[in-house]
Amino acid sequence: MLAWLDGNSPFPPLNRALQSPNGLLAAGGDLSPQRLLQAYSQGIFPWYNPGEPILWWSPNPRMVLIPQQLRVTRSLAKVLRNRSYEIRVDTAFRQVMTACAAPRDAEGGSWIGPEIIDGYCELHRLGHAHSIETWINGELAGGLYGVALGKMFYGESMFTRSNDASKIAFVHLVQKLQQWGCGMIDCQMFTDHLHSFGAQLIPREQFTAKLRLLIAEEAMFQPWHYRNVPTSTAKSPG
Repeated sequence: MLAWLDGNSPFPPLNRALQSPNGLLAAGGDLSPQRLLQAYSQGIFPWYNPGEPILWWSPNPRMVLIPQQLRVTRSLAKVLRNRSYEIRVDTAFRQVMTACAAPRDAEGGSWIGPEIIDGYCELHRLGHAHSIETWINGELAGGLYGVALGKMFYGESMFTRSNDASKIAFVHLVQKLQQWGCGMIDCQMFTDHLHSFGAQLIPREQFTAKLRLLIAEEAMFQPWHYRNVPTSTAKSPG
């Protein structure tokens, strides 16, 4: 039976997560900063449709990217060198989330509802959630958001309004995380897109063991920011 979370009740052990659907662990609870940080520290994340109970997941295996194993295609490397863009961090967090929530197919709708947006915006206000943004000609063209704990980064969602804009933001994020000593980026579930960047599936037990070590380390560079100067190659964070 699926565990139901009330008040401050703890998450059940990860080995109680369902095999089908893969990783479904619990339902209920809320999206307070305390609950979200408790979840991420254990390798759990929320994913559900607006209007339905909150569902909490810990899939097995887990998709991760080790920053040092990032792969960039020749065509994308050329874009990074030659295209005119500006990278900013944490200047438009709610805008990034709202863009990630926009419908992407004919069926419309998104799992990123108002409750999710408000919950992660509060995490952002507290310094735990971050947006990495690609700006082109003064407009927000693409980006992504996620959560950082210790030397661990959890990617949540990305969007693009211009060719390669989200890829540009992603590569800049991973390169900076390399410099900051980040040990692992959580990509949650397998996609061909993330696999093309070097992400791979690992057993949940291996993921959580590494996670426990990384979140215990000193937090990565704070505050997260880029110099706000447009350039064709983008400035690095200060």
